[in-house]
Amino acid sequence: MQFIKDFEDGQRINGKYLVSNMTKGITNNGSPYLSITLQDQSGTIEARVWDASTLDEQLFAAGNIVEVTGDVNKYRQALQLKIQSGVKVEVEPEELANFVQASPHSIESLKTRLDEYLDSFQPGDLKDLINALFKKYYDDFLTFPAAVRNHHEFASGLAHHTLDMADLAEAIVKLYPKLDRDMLIAGVLAHDLGKVIELSGPVLPKYTPKGKLIGHISLCSAEILNTAEQLGTDPEVATLLAHMVLSHHGKLEYGSPVLPLTAEAMALSMIDDFDAKMMMIDKAYDDIEEGEFTNRLWALNNSTFYKPTRDE
Repeated sequence: MQFIKDFEDGQRINGKYLVSNMTKGITNNGSPYLSITLQDQSGTIEARVWDASTLDEQLFAAGNIVEVTGDVNKYRQALQLKIQSGVKVEVEPEELANFVQASPHSIESLKTRLDEYLDSFQPGDLKDLINALFKKYYDDFLTFPAAVRNHHEFASGLAHHTLDMADLAEAIVKLYPKLDRDMLIAGVLAHDLGKVIELSGPVLPKYTPKGKLIGHISLCSAEILNTAEQLGTDPEVATLLAHMVLSHHGKLEYGSPVLPLTAEAMALSMIDDFDAKMMMIDKAYDDIEEGEFTNRLWALNNSTFYKPTRDE
């Protein structure tokens, strides 16, 4: 694959890219053209289709992955692509990392970690419930982002965030053995599962109508209670797990309809908050050098964070 960051002026390229934006225009002589933004994991480039047809508009609609042949040229000090031909292509889920920012962990490694956690519960109602939920949404969980922006907003970000949280939970249970390990891990695994209904998918994610009108917290709670009813799950087990999901944002003003009222729910809320904030700071650090401050991070009290100088 020819990555956009490696394009050079005067080069003829052929490759597969995601259309992240497309607008129509008219030249001074009245000919239609398309202004397109193509992207892959390495960056974006503006592209043009001249004398565009209705079929071109359908081909280069935002969200499509297209294989294009084109010529790279420099225009106003920036590289631009003149598209000669293109065709829409379908890709396998594991190929999505080529077109969007993706988790540094491969889908296979995330799958292995998820399977280990799903198999780790003591036999009983909780294990049956959590495995039934993931059987329904397994593939989407492994490929969806955890958000549209702020943290883990990349392909497989949902699994990345959730499984890192599960690793934190395992460590915390060793320090606080009165916590119910299986209930805490189940809450961690389920807490954001509603994102696979709230968001449209790993490519150019946006909120679905259900996501906007109901939200991932309520959607997931409903899934837990409905699945539990179908399985004949112990009502207290289902209630405790649903409570963890409903309260995991920690505060009413943060979108949780109830506050954490069990030790496991409180632990889940704190683990979620910690992992999300560390990811935001890590992402901001990527854009600066040591000895500098980040831009203000509105999600972190609009604070700036200093990146210390590390001795080699």
